[in-house]
Amino acid sequence: MKKIIILFAILLGLGSANVYSQGCVEASSDDGVQVVGYIQPEFDYYMFGEDSKGNAIKPSSFYFKRARIGVVGNIPYDISYYVMAELSPVAGGPQLLDAFVTYAPFGKYVKFSMGQFKSPFSLELNTGCHALHTIRRSTVVNEMAAPFRELGFMFLGSFGKERDIVSYRLAVLNGTGINNVLSSTNYDDNQNKDIAGRVVVAPLEWIKIGGSYRHGLVEKKDVDGDSKSRTSWAVDLSVEKFNFLLQGEYINGKYIGDIAGGGGCGGKSTNGTYPEYAKNGYWAMLLYKTNFGLQPVVKYEFYDPDGSAYKYLDQTQVVTQSTITFGVNYFINDWTRVQLNYLYNSEGKDANGGVTEFDNDALMFQVQVKF
Repeated sequence: MKKIIILFAILLGLGSANVYSQGCVEASSDDGVQVVGYIQPEFDYYMFGEDSKGNAIKPSSFYFKRARIGVVGNIPYDISYYVMAELSPVAGGPQLLDAFVTYAPFGKYVKFSMGQFKSPFSLELNTGCHALHTIRRSTVVNEMAAPFRELGFMFLGSFGKERDIVSYRLAVLNGTGINNVLSSTNYDDNQNKDIAGRVVVAPLEWIKIGGSYRHGLVEKKDVDGDSKSRTSWAVDLSVEKFNFLLQGEYINGKYIGDIAGGGGCGGKSTNGTYPEYAKNGYWAMLLYKTNFGLQPVVKYEFYDPDGSAYKYLDQTQVVTQSTITFGVNYFINDWTRVQLNYLYNSEGKDANGGVTEFDNDALMFQVQVKF
């Protein structure tokens, strides 16, 4: 409770200072601070098969997926700020989520941001959490676009008179994740920095083609002199026509130093060298927007961890994963949305070619209100 009170005090203090920025939302005027946010209460029902005695394993729970509140505003001239806090304990709250200042000396064409913000990598990662078309982000994005948020400096902008034909973002990041700075020195524990960038081209009004890249290096080396590192790239496509929205994305990456924990499950480390993984995956989604607020959606995703351990629905696994999401979104009004998703999961091969199939389907129901 004390942490929540402190976070509210910080947000109110920033607001009274009349201090704005680009983010999930933007200030609508120069008339002082605006309070923004959204809440996402959710119910999940999991189908994990049966235990050794034949009893059904079907855990379920009500919880807050996200509960966020923040402030945005403009300061004459060309300065904006954006601050957002996460209050849901399930999502790691209360904690500072985003906090950055943006300077736009040449309008939308050239901007500079500094602070903590989302990494400019991946289409789905850079879709606001309140604007996702399915309740969960794809597993490949959750695993290969992380860390989602970083402290750093970003150079960004867009070109186009009536619409953005080209938009770009290039960032230098700590590479250590959200709010991760060593308290004893106020420095992050990585003398090297991550570089991340994203470019989106819209040759026509209804089509967008994107590309992303990220590279990071950690100085710690193994006995062969190899440094821990991650290098990822992604391509994506969005087509919106005749009330249909088609989106897809492919991500590929090479990871050195992603050592599996707990008895070496999934690890490839031998003789003191760092394990090396070549991960990849993709997702594709089709959605139809009706004229009465209803949106049926279907999404297919695939992730190959190359034998590295990862968590899915809070279960640790090392096999390839395919998921089909059948969903429907209903917008009661511009601020209120209801989502219902059924996730059908199918497991594939591990790094040794073995196939492991187990029960882990899920039903999810979420209500969102934004303000």
